Amino acid sequence: MVKTIEIIGLGAGDINQLPLGIYRKIVSAGHLYLRTKEHPVVPELEKEGMSYTSFDAIYERHQRFEEVYQEITRVLLQKAETEEVIYAVPGHPLVAEQTVQLLLAEGLKRGIEIVIGGGQSFIDALFASLKIDPIEGFQLLDATSLHSQQLQMDQHIIISQVYDQFTASNVKLTLMEKLPDDYEVVIVTAAGSRDEVLTKVPLYELDRNMSINNLTSVYVPPVMEDQILWKNFTKLREIIADLRGPEGCPWDKEQTHESLKKYLIEETYEVIEAINEGDIDHLIEELGDVLLQVMLHAQIGTDEGYFTIDDVIEGLSAKMVRRHPHVFGTASASNAEEVVANWQQIKEQEKGEGKPESLLAGISTALPNLLRAAELQKKAAKVGFDWEEITPALEKVKEELEEFTAELDGTADSFIRAKKEFGDLLFAFVNVARFLKINPEEALFETNEKFIRRFSYIESRVKESGRVFEEYTLEELDRYWDEAKVKGL
Repeated sequence: MVKTIEIIGLGAGDINQLPLGIYRKIVSAGHLYLRTKEHPVVPELEKEGMSYTSFDAIYERHQRFEEVYQEITRVLLQKAETEEVIYAVPGHPLVAEQTVQLLLAEGLKRGIEIVIGGGQSFIDALFASLKIDPIEGFQLLDATSLHSQQLQMDQHIIISQVYDQFTASNVKLTLMEKLPDDYEVVIVTAAGSRDEVLTKVPLYELDRNMSINNLTSVYVPPVMEDQILWKNFTKLREIIADLRGPEGCPWDKEQTHESLKKYLIEETYEVIEAINEGDIDHLIEELGDVLLQVMLHAQIGTDEGYFTIDDVIEGLSAKMVRRHPHVFGTASASNAEEVVANWQQIKEQEKGEGKPESLLAGISTALPNLLRAAELQKKAAKVGFDWEEITPALEKVKEELEEFTAELDGTADSFIRAKKEFGDLLFAFVNVARFLKINPEEALFETNEKFIRRFSYIESRVKESGRVFEEYTLEELDRYWDEAKVKGL
């Protein structure tokens, strides 16, 4: 005997919505298993003599739906070993029914045939009740596993399984990540039946509706206002394309990868400034400016037919997965140092079996030179070209300072020779910073900011005196500097 589980759908509403074939199968069946008896068609079928066992008690035993569905699946598969099973679910078996998907997967493994017997989906009734055309684009989402990243706000959105106030609250909070609090949504209960109720409410009132039950879905109309869509990446992409389009901005249309280089550098430093200020709003703005540069470069790539922003994102995603095997694979890394070591090892493997011409290859010439010096030294240190402790590095600074001073002899070419020695002195200082784990670029930035604060104090003291700078001696200005220092500026 072939072991079989036949799954039929109870439709979206009352008994009048049941297909004739499904109705006959139900009333002629010796016994049915129902995922839930909380469905408007069940009391009417009881009057027709339907005999059934419901799994509602299983819902009471578990806190998570996954556990409920898994237990229902286990029970049905066990029953199918000794009897022909007819399992009835709300709506259509293949629409928003996790137990059906589990049965299809597990039944195949256990040699149990799963037969889909049909039924009317609640989606059909919803489209009719809301008077919308699905060809315009729609999403059907599960309220119990809803994430804001799923939402396509320019499409019709139907969120099913909004079965209680708690779930409705989670749906509301998720939608509020993308929509204004007063955006109008529709609560749809028992669509297509004589008990159908459609209630339009502002989003903030979604979880205050007391008629929500296991036949409730929420409909979110497509967003038509551009301003609401500004949070969407696709909208940003469209805006950048328009800026470089035929009717776009003359400046944006003229830009090239080459012309945009300086702006990327400027915007990057402005991000660092916002971080140093601890100003979140400023940081958001400056990160947006950096993203603008990325989007402009990607749009230029699109316009020229070489690459798109999708290629950029794909390359980055692939790299992150490859270089984090301790997250996405089987490798392990217990601390940040091991992560960096793994990253470098994978990076070298990706370059191929052939060794690069130099260990220093790959350090960008576009880096600020203090950072570039630090990177060059780190590369050399990895193969042992480094002192074991800081004392020789400090002695090297003294040596380079003496050599620099010696070149300041006033001869014709002393400037050229002093310039070279000055570079050596800076390079030696960077080495000391590396030993102390000091970022030289950040250290110099902080000193620059300190100089600005103290010199601004001098300017204010000079202004208060009614005199001009030219009337002050250096010693007098130095006293103001010392005052600023005492004040902690």
